[in-house]
Parts: sequence; structure tokens; C-alpha cells
Amino acid sequence: MHAMVLNRIGTPLQWTQLPDREPGPGQIRLKVTACGVCRTDLHVVEGELPDPHLPIIPGHEIVGRVDAMGAGVSGLSLGERVGVPWLGHTCGACAYCAMERENLCDQPLFTGYTLDGGFATSVIAHADFVFPLGEAQSDESLAPLLCAGLIGWRALRIGGPGQRVGLYGFGAAAHILTQIAQWQGRSVYAFTRVADLATQSFARQLGVEWAGDCNQLPPCPLDVAIIFAPVGDLVPLALKAVRKGGRVVCAGIHMSDIPGFPYSLLWQERELVSVANLTRSDGLEFFRQVPRMGIITHTHRYPLTQANEALADLRAGRFDGAAVLVP
Repeated sequence: MHAMVLNRIGTPLQWTQLPDREPGPGQIRLKVTACGVCRTDLHVVEGELPDPHLPIIPGHEIVGRVDAMGAGVSGLSLGERVGVPWLGHTCGACAYCAMERENLCDQPLFTGYTLDGGFATSVIAHADFVFPLGEAQSDESLAPLLCAGLIGWRALRIGGPGQRVGLYGFGAAAHILTQIAQWQGRSVYAFTRVADLATQSFARQLGVEWAGDCNQLPPCPLDVAIIFAPVGDLVPLALKAVRKGGRVVCAGIHMSDIPGFPYSLLWQERELVSVANLTRSDGLEFFRQVPRMGIITHTHRYPLTQANEALADLRAGRFDGAAVLVP
């Protein structure tokens, strides 16, 4: 197998040849056909998430075909197309797993962070934590759904049933969630970097009600605001934009510090909550409905060997939509 490997924080990924790996009990091996490039991969590579398992192969939006199965695996078949998400394994024994909140497991393993991920030609995954994907869409279009789509889906559910949804940071997750919210009959308001006219235009092409700078107020109060950009300064701005009783959801795994703000922004029963990881039930629910949602993922394709370029372009905001590596 070949992979783009992170050997040391802050250094470029290295193209590396590795021995083929065999799945252990309860595991499967996939031939990777596509892997999305997520902002969390940037957080791993740049050391913003603590204690990655180095050396590590990043990547947790993985689409592939099962090409080997370990002992005890059932319900999957060789050649079947499946997806591997961020949550790679849980202990199944802690209080959070017992109360069906495995996204908060005390001893989790995460794909591309503490388990080798999909910036590679093959990957080992725990069979109980992959999602069957069927054959309806292309590998490249499905890959971003494994995190950008899933986290957006969970964030929308946590945000509640409000009609007016604001999205702060209009990248891969927001462009997918816009389409999901519209499918549900909601209205979307897009907030971008200051004077990012190209991204605002992209948002309008997707049919948002309004698009503007992140420091602007929308034309009407929001029911829910979801923050994807890892910028703590957006929290007071989002609280200011939601109505009384509205909710602000922080959907990123990492965010810069939230500045102090007056209590009046939180008063009147506004709520500030975070989303952590996902559960398998989130994924099963989401992918059951994906064929009916009509999501069109806007992707930018890179060869696997250009993973460093894809990460740099993501960091600089050089594209709209999502980057996908294809071996």
C-alpha cells in the first residue's frame, strides 16, 4: 500500500510505501476509492488537536470497497462499497456508551487521528463503524458526506426545527447542509469571510435566502445559527443574530477562544451548545435519507500524492465546496 503519512506535527505529509495490512477480528480492509479532505485534517496536521498517534495517516471521509474481512465480521460482503467516518471505535462500556451517547465515549478512537485514515490506497476499519453506501452516487461525491455531511446533519438536529438557519463559514459542510435544509423546507442564510464575494455568489447559486459578511446582521432574526468556521469571535456575532429563544451551535472540533461578551446577548433564553463527533445512529439515519435529498456535492479532485496541496488550498480558502483525494 501507499499513503501520505504525517510523521511530525507541522511538517508536510510524506508519500510512503508500507506493507499491506491484514484486518484483525471484527475489522475489514478497504481499497480506498476516494477520501475527502476535511478541516479537521488541518487541525491534526497543524497540531491543534492534542496527542495524535504519530506517525499517522490522516483522512476520515473515506469511500472504499471491502477487499478483506477479519474473523467475526458479518453483514458485509467482499466488493461492497462502504464509508468510514471520523468516529472509528468506542469502548462500549463507559457511561456515555451505555446511555447511547457514544459520540462522548471516554475511550474513543478516531479515524485519521488515533487510527490510520484514508489518505492511502487501503485502510483498516472496524466493521461495526462503517456505513453501507449502495451504488447510487459517485465515490467522489459521497466522500464529503462522511464528515461534512454527517456533522452538518447532527448540528442541524441539535439546532432544532427552526425555519431560518444561519451558517457561519460556507465551506464543505455548509454547502451540503444548505441543500439538506432546503430539502426540509427551511430557509438558509450564509455568512462568509469579510468581502468574500465569490463564496457569497456560490451560496446564492445554491439558493440561500441571503449571503453576506460574517460581521453583518441578517435581514431577519435567525431561529438557529450553526458555526462551522473555527473562529471564536463568531460566537457573539451569531448570538446577536438569533431571535429570543434561538440557539447557536458550534459544529467544529476545534475553535479559537471565544471572547467575552455581554450577558444581554445570551439572555432571553438564547442557547449556546456544541456538537461533538457523531453516533452510528446519526450515520445510519443520514445515509438512509441521502438518496432522497438530491445533494450535489461540489468537489475539487486531487491525486492522492497532492494531499499537501489540497490541505494548503483548503487552508487558504482557494475553492468552494470540498476537496477529495483520489488514489
